[in-house]
Amino acid sequence: MLGDSLTAGYGLERRQAYPALIQGRLDAEGYDYEVVNAGLSGDTSAGGRRRLEWVLEGPVAILVVALGGNDGLRGLPVEQLRDNLEHIVTSARRRGIRVLLAGMEAPANLGANYTAAFREAFQNVAREHDVAFLPFLLDGVVGRVELNQADAIHPNARGAARLAANLWPLLEPLLAGPSPGEAP
Repeated sequence: MLGDSLTAGYGLERRQAYPALIQGRLDAEGYDYEVVNAGLSGDTSAGGRRRLEWVLEGPVAILVVALGGNDGLRGLPVEQLRDNLEHIVTSARRRGIRVLLAGMEAPANLGANYTAAFREAFQNVAREHDVAFLPFLLDGVVGRVELNQADAIHPNARGAARLAANLWPLLEPLLAGPSPGEAP
């Protein structure tokens, strides 16, 4: 799972972060996959792109891409976000890796044009590359005090459980492919 602080589980115990919760569900349901949490607090899509070769080492069957939140918070160019996401997705797909792209929303204070273009960047990459797509990773969590830490940005343990629940319905169909180490 390639992501930022949301994936890394900022402010949470490692076992409370959504990648660990997904691992628990995989184990409980008998799937033979190991989740690797490649979340890095503060990371942007460009940072994820730079780390991609390391993340894709070994028998990777599925890549969950959950980047973009810091791009939006910093108001980075949407074209750069789209280019980085396309590079990540196409690099994984060339290796036969199934991809789940988790979208993010930009802060409203950046203006309607920026927020619309930001949202469309995720939608377009998912559509053009035919990958599984969750439109908004933080759906049902953002703005809910009871699901966030005091910074109102990072989910608490209950919020992280919601992120795992948001991802699962899109991740589960990808599990039917070859197991890690098998030919795709």
